[in-house]
Amino acid sequence: MNVERVRESWLGWILWNTLPAFVFVALIGAWWLAVTVFKIPAYLLPPPQDVLPELVHARQSLWNHSLVTMEEIVLGFLLSVVTAIPMGLLIALSPAAKRSLYPFLVFIQLVPKIAIAPLFVVWIGFGPSSKVMLTFLLTFFPLLLASISGFQILDERFLFLTRSMGASGWQTFWYLRFPSALPVIFGGLKTSATIAATAAIVAEFVGANQGLGYLMLQATGRLDTTFVFAILFIMTIIGLGLNSLVELLEYLLAPWRRRRRAS
Repeated sequence: MNVERVRESWLGWILWNTLPAFVFVALIGAWWLAVTVFKIPAYLLPPPQDVLPELVHARQSLWNHSLVTMEEIVLGFLLSVVTAIPMGLLIALSPAAKRSLYPFLVFIQLVPKIAIAPLFVVWIGFGPSSKVMLTFLLTFFPLLLASISGFQILDERFLFLTRSMGASGWQTFWYLRFPSALPVIFGGLKTSATIAATAAIVAEFVGANQGLGYLMLQATGRLDTTFVFAILFIMTIIGLGLNSLVELLEYLLAPWRRRRRAS
């Protein structure tokens, strides 16, 4: 089937843009069907119609704890962005930096972050700072690798051409190297954004008195599976929201990719 031809018609355009919603509804239907047909107990897998009332009933508590978790996610992710991308540029352009810094960073990456998460509580404290640091460490390396690859992706022949035309190093970077690196960097940003939500929740599992991870531990201890699924729904919305913000930023900063998709 020619996808572009389908999208040209108004009906095809509607179907194309509502396809994710259809998939979501189909998954909910499969969930409901599995619970109904196999008569799964609610403490193992609650039916979907029980999750929405739980969201409404506990909306104030979920909102307050969601704000804590979102703060940890955003701060850890932003800390990763402002450190990983400049360091990726440094390693990509400087052989000395690559030889001295990269092995050390790989060594840090090989250390299991989840295993040393309790140490962050000891070193930094029981508050949000330890969760922010674990989120930062888990999201740093994927973005660093994407940044290194992005800044090294440019064909050297383009650099020779710009130099022969009298372009300065800054002009070459701003008009050539940086735009060519953006697609790869945004791929790393999307990966890190996905990891950030998981990292903050895992950090709250280790030690916290607030946040969605803390709520989930409490609900699991009570075997309140319905509330656990309500928390999972909120976590999914947060992850989708962060990923959508990254995609919007890519849409604004890389207009040439926008035109390419439209053509």
